[in-house]
Amino acid sequence: MKQTETAVLLMHCEDQRGILAQVTDFIMGNKGNIINLDQHVDEDDNRFYMRIEWELENFLIPKEKIEEYFLTILLRRFKATYNLYFLPRKKNVALFVSKYSHCFLDILSRYESNEWKVNIPIIISNHQKFEAIADRYKIPFYYFPVKKDNKEELEAEELKLLKEHKIDLIILARYMQILSDDFCRHYPNKIINIHHSSLPAFAGARPYESAHERGVKFMGATAHYVTADLDEGPIITQDVIPISHRDSIADMKRKGRNIEKIVLANACWAHLNHQVLSYNNKTVVFE
Repeated sequence: MKQTETAVLLMHCEDQRGILAQVTDFIMGNKGNIINLDQHVDEDDNRFYMRIEWELENFLIPKEKIEEYFLTILLRRFKATYNLYFLPRKKNVALFVSKYSHCFLDILSRYESNEWKVNIPIIISNHQKFEAIADRYKIPFYYFPVKKDNKEELEAEELKLLKEHKIDLIILARYMQILSDDFCRHYPNKIINIHHSSLPAFAGARPYESAHERGVKFMGATAHYVTADLDEGPIITQDVIPISHRDSIADMKRKGRNIEKIVLANACWAHLNHQVLSYNNKTVVFE
């Protein structure tokens, strides 16, 4: 059965009277069948956020003209920041991984089972540990042994590879290398990282040890967009699990791996389905 083609508009702007009515009237007036709509007003920032999806079958405006019409008739008037997407369309995803396998294997299983309708044309790593796994999935594996003295050169090669494969999203599946500012600027809000604690708490290289020393009663994971400010990008998803005095550092790491997989998967799912709006280093995530 062929999936109905739809359009998704994500937008945010200063809150103004009548935005929702005018956008919906415009779509329905052109015979668009709205199948999903969510909106939010941040009263502190006086900011209006909306995600609206409608079927293109019988829509009077040709697909290639929709953005032009929206801009001319509505979006410029509202001074809106927006993105327009069309579904279904398989996104091209690049996986970056180092030595930890749990998030990497979880994503590959979701890809293999067709839970995520994506293409994974490349896997990039600064270690060769998972090359055999990439071969098993028939995904080209690229080894870039990034060090301080070759970082600029190898990142340039990585960027070239990403452009060649028209990558829409980069997932850092516990990739243990800091991306340069220049690299991040090429993919704004298109690089998702998983951090093994509830940011901003317990950042750094030894979060579990730090949390254990403090006797925490819960711990979590944070998925966020990568920016030039390390671990300071807009947070997409977070979750926590209870911890007791009986949990050793090994217990915490085992439980942490479980929650990292789930939080990263949820963040990627929201991004792939165009449910995330980012503004002022914060996000609105529509369900």
